[in-house]
Amino acid sequence: MFKKHIIFQILYIILGPLCPASLKRFVLSGCAVIVRGQPRGGPPPERQINLSNIRAGALARRAVQGQPDTKDTPDEVNINPWLLIFQMHSEFCFQAQSKYTRYSYTFSIVYSGFSIIEHVRDGSMLRALLLPDYYLVTVMLSGIKCPTFKREADGSETPEPFAAEAKFFTESRLLQRDVQIILESCPNQVILGTILHPNGNITELLLKEGFARCVDWSMAVYTQGAEKLRAAERSAKERKVRIWKDYVAPTANLDQKDRQFVAKVMQVMNADAIVVKLNSGEYKTIHLSSIRPPRLEGEKNKDKDKRFRPLYDIPYMFEAREFLRKKLIGKKVNVTVDYIRAATSAMETGGIPAFPERTCATVTIGGINIAEALVSKGLATVIRYRQDDDQRSSHYDELLAAEARAIKNGKGLHSKKEVPIHRVADISGETQKAKQFLPFLQRAGRSEAVVEYVFSGSRLKLYMPKETCLITFLLAGIECPRGSRNMPGGMQVAEPYSEEATIFTKELVLQREVEVEVESMDKAGNFIGWLHIEGVNLSVALVDNALSKVHFTAERSSYYKTLLSAEETARQSKEKLWANYEEKPKEEVAQLTEEKERVAKYRAVYVTEITDGLHFYAQDVETGTKLESLMESMRGEIAAQPPVEGSFAPRRGDFCIAKFGDGEWYRARVEKVESPAKVHVFYIDYGNREILSSTRLAALPPAFSTRTLPPQATEYTFAFIQVPQDEDARTDAVDSMVRDIQNTQCLLNVEYSGAVCPHVTLQFTDSKDDVGLGLVKEGLVMVDVRKEKHLAKLWTYHFRKSLLL
Repeated sequence: MFKKHIIFQILYIILGPLCPASLKRFVLSGCAVIVRGQPRGGPPPERQINLSNIRAGALARRAVQGQPDTKDTPDEVNINPWLLIFQMHSEFCFQAQSKYTRYSYTFSIVYSGFSIIEHVRDGSMLRALLLPDYYLVTVMLSGIKCPTFKREADGSETPEPFAAEAKFFTESRLLQRDVQIILESCPNQVILGTILHPNGNITELLLKEGFARCVDWSMAVYTQGAEKLRAAERSAKERKVRIWKDYVAPTANLDQKDRQFVAKVMQVMNADAIVVKLNSGEYKTIHLSSIRPPRLEGEKNKDKDKRFRPLYDIPYMFEAREFLRKKLIGKKVNVTVDYIRAATSAMETGGIPAFPERTCATVTIGGINIAEALVSKGLATVIRYRQDDDQRSSHYDELLAAEARAIKNGKGLHSKKEVPIHRVADISGETQKAKQFLPFLQRAGRSEAVVEYVFSGSRLKLYMPKETCLITFLLAGIECPRGSRNMPGGMQVAEPYSEEATIFTKELVLQREVEVEVESMDKAGNFIGWLHIEGVNLSVALVDNALSKVHFTAERSSYYKTLLSAEETARQSKEKLWANYEEKPKEEVAQLTEEKERVAKYRAVYVTEITDGLHFYAQDVETGTKLESLMESMRGEIAAQPPVEGSFAPRRGDFCIAKFGDGEWYRARVEKVESPAKVHVFYIDYGNREILSSTRLAALPPAFSTRTLPPQATEYTFAFIQVPQDEDARTDAVDSMVRDIQNTQCLLNVEYSGAVCPHVTLQFTDSKDDVGLGLVKEGLVMVDVRKEKHLAKLWTYHFRKSLLL
């Protein structure tokens, strides 16, 4: 084709003026250039043209690799400025005057213009002359890599697929053109840059046309926006052009509904994996794409003398898990599947474990990429991939940028500080240790905990953050179906609905923050008590959903009535455990309720606070001297060693001391932290609440903790009285109580238990008149009719009398 083209041009010269013939490609010297013909479906053939009747100095050349006889030769003269007169890659005319057949040189007259790109090695590597100082530099395009020419041992070059096409694509647009070069970085003596032509960015064009692929190591320095390069590469992949002709997307076999969906997070498995519940009710494990959780390198930091626990023993693993738990548990997230990692089998050598198939995805909540947030805090690292590995996060560049910020700021894993140490005692099954903890947990009342594991519907493993220990906790007051387990005599078969009870408990409390009341412990060192989550008693919830029955031990509990009511409701539904229930004759039930007798045992109390809901707090007069002594000693110590203002960082559930409006310090418990300026506290010895600045709080001295003296304010409410629903009527009743009994000594008797606190009757000390009866007489409250036999006499002769007044 080229020869025919030359002949055509020679004939045209004979017949008329010079005409377009070829494109100049490369300047060899001051008197020689390489030209090529017009492209016809691919890179055209090339020909060397020498200028007639002149000889200029030759350009410098490198020695040929593999040929020891050749040497580097310098420029004979400084001819580069002169060569800038050639306008390369424009059509030009030449007139063939003679041909030197030995080397196939054609001597011609060439007409050309201005140039700056000196040489194109391959599609993404060029040599450029920088003006105005005429620096000759080799530039690799940032963020991409084109197919290259592999040099063989004999000095010849073998092109990779589409290498020649990519090279021609770049040459035909840039070679010896006037362009702008942005030099962006110089790692390992390689200059990275971006070449901007008035007609476009060659980097993005190469990607869009399928002549190049993105490379991660130089993508970070690309100043024009990495997302543009990813979008251009994605376009080429979707069209399957050139190097992507055999491309198959990582999620090509997934339906759209399986690629993107909304799900509820049920469990954080690891620092990079979560369990979600789909709208269909199915559970699915999702791994966060392209990140690696904290891990130990080899045997580093492993203590041979104790059982290795990754969550607490791997640095920053606990912090990463807690970040995900607090951010995600129980919330709905958006999941975009990036790729499916195929299952791997265990290797006989190398110690590589087997992994099941993994669904790797980008998880977002409120527009926040969870993996990116985790990496930015230094709680995970980004996985580096082979260049041809396309199974990665769809937001991989953002992950790399987040990691760079974490490294720069010394966050988490990249910090040079000492790693955090979590000394957590596991006292599950440790009877002696459990006995030591029992009195403290009993006195503490409600304690904060995190549910770490659910063994069954009523058996859980809890992490106690204040005590930094793990305990096994059994729900009190219920009889829950047992699951299957190994026994000395063989496998015990699971009882009906045991699996349903386990799932119910998991969905309600697993990895949630809860409050527990410890009542006792069993012989195996397991604690027994009540668990509350957001105002829900888990024992009551299981009974109410027909997944447990009330156990006789609940009779002495304040939750007994609530449990009985829930069980009655479940029985009436005749579902699950009560599906085959047959109601017993009412006479038998009536006989059981006649066994109890009311016990009147009044004791002296001092009423300290009255709430808006007609509840009140009172101190036992019997222990009043102990409280006075403790307060006197505590204030003396505080006066001798005043706390540093602002040194205390309050957390919900912490016991502390708070400075009241009278300027004195009192024991308190943090109930809520809105901000450092708004901390909600409860005064544990008096029952009142207040919102304070953290500067008015300080740590509670150990000598005056609740172990030394339990909280002295106990909550009560009136027996046989209905709290008015009308706000004004309720306010009037509260005002009357404040006027009559607040800061007053009274006599108190517990009549029956309630869901929140004991129900009592209260008498004035001097007259023995009933306070609740007085509220009824004044028309401020209504009577609550009780049907219990042992309370009938009191209600009939005491409160009915008031109705006749």
